[in-house]
Amino acid sequence: MARQYRVIVTPKAADDLRQEHEWLQERNPRAAEDWLTGMRKLILGLASMPQAHAVAPESAEFNVEIRRALYGRATRWRVYFTIMDETVQVLHVRHGRRSDWQP
Repeated sequence: MARQYRVIVTPKAADDLRQEHEWLQERNPRAAEDWLTGMRKLILGLASMPQAHAVAPESAEFNVEIRRALYGRATRWRVYFTIMDETVQVLHVRHGRRSDWQP
């Protein structure tokens, strides 16, 4: 059986998700709900095989290894996370058109 990790979404990442969802909701409510459903699936999916996602280029700027999962067409959204023991901690969510994440 594959190893399962506990997934924790930090307050910062939860706020990122909330803000992005609100922005989308104002422009296209149907797309906003689809986006939120897809993001939830991606984040919950980190419970199995989070190592399948690449180390983020921004990782060198931090004191811990940061990985990123990509969501959407043309890798539009980045979900940044760490893996520590049995826990995946989601740190930040941002649109792919924004500049790289800085500590």
